[in-house]
Amino acid sequence: MASAVFLTDLSGKAIISRNYRGDIPLAKAIERFAKYLTEVEDDDKKPIFHVDLNGDVSESISDVGSTGRGGETFVYIQHNNLYLAAVTCKNSNVALIVTFLYKLASVFKDYFGTLEEESIRDNFVCIYELLDETMDQGLPQSLDSTILRSFITQEGNRMAEDLKSKPPVALTNAVSWRSEGIKHKKNEIFLDVVEKLNLLVAANGTVLHSEILGAVKMKSFLSGMPELKLGLNDKLMFEATGRSSQARTAKSVELEDIKFHQCVRLARFENDRTISFIPPDGEFDLMTYRLATMVKPLIWVEAVVEPHRGSRIEYMIKTRSQFKSRSVANNVEIIIPVPADVDSPSFKCSVGTVTYLPDKDAVVWVIKQFHGGREYLMRAHFGLPSISVNDAGGDRKGVGDGNNWKAPIAVKFEIPYFTVSGIQVRYLKIIEKSGYQALPWVRYITANGDYQLRMA
Repeated sequence: MASAVFLTDLSGKAIISRNYRGDIPLAKAIERFAKYLTEVEDDDKKPIFHVDLNGDVSESISDVGSTGRGGETFVYIQHNNLYLAAVTCKNSNVALIVTFLYKLASVFKDYFGTLEEESIRDNFVCIYELLDETMDQGLPQSLDSTILRSFITQEGNRMAEDLKSKPPVALTNAVSWRSEGIKHKKNEIFLDVVEKLNLLVAANGTVLHSEILGAVKMKSFLSGMPELKLGLNDKLMFEATGRSSQARTAKSVELEDIKFHQCVRLARFENDRTISFIPPDGEFDLMTYRLATMVKPLIWVEAVVEPHRGSRIEYMIKTRSQFKSRSVANNVEIIIPVPADVDSPSFKCSVGTVTYLPDKDAVVWVIKQFHGGREYLMRAHFGLPSISVNDAGGDRKGVGDGNNWKAPIAVKFEIPYFTVSGIQVRYLKIIEKSGYQALPWVRYITANGDYQLRMA
């Protein structure tokens, strides 16, 4: 529970504030906040601190939020050249207040494009309305920009005249993320399963780290208040729903660190692993997940670097796609680091195009379409200042004026209709009381995350 919320510049000077409960002297509290900012070094500042009645500051966990000593507890975040802060004299839920401040910053950015001191000063009227609607008596309320826009117009920065006396249905409705009465000429829903692969491979081919970060993204264009049920080949889902032994032997995926959008009924998911929800209108992330599992590199790259005494260096790059032939990786970029002082580049490759980027000290090999089960070669020749080669004595460790060439090779790619984890959408049911027919579209995409292969 927050007593007040205020925004200041980096020196702590108040720009705008809202006192919700009237149980603290707000002007004095802001003065204490400014004093803390000016007296404490940047490296020593804490996002939560307590000031007692004597003006003494405490940052220990046992004192923060304590009501026994009196005074106020401050919680704040920084965004660009602003501080968004809340102050309370109660033993409040600090995590809730921090979440509220970050959500509030997101709402302001959504309304004003950028969140900085100038945009705050240009939108006082709209900000006061947003502060009044996002918190009531110190308790956070709706912080969904889509809902807020239905009665606080972005263009006029004022509350719509015909809605001033009546809050929108979404605020009083159990489904706060979706308004009633939504209509679409064509009822469709698009579902994308997007996975990014983080991978680090040693020069000897050993996978040092691999991780899959996935997201189920949706674009919903459905009328009314539809109920959706999504089924995945989640291992625990198979077990919880009591499938037959034949079904349980089918390929299943054990998802980890699952996070859902607020629309998902968590109690039902915990009970029988059913993902049941009423979707927001438009685009949103239904769920994200992670799998810490060893994955064979989808695109393998080998590099042989040969420095020569004739003031030149030669690279031989071999790349191989290690996924099934029916899949295709699009817009593949293989980024090979080279010494900073190379010149006179020349390239020969069996497919694609090669470009030298001197500002990045790298060569980029681009392959527009890389079919599964294929292997390609590329050779690159560069000139080097003779002093580098003489200093190196022909030893590649001395090539160039730095160790940039030892940096890992990075790979970028995107493979449609494919997931590394093997996750699949088993069904997507759409139920709406009017009985309309809706078209669900499902796509799968695998892309690179932090994908690197060491050369040495």
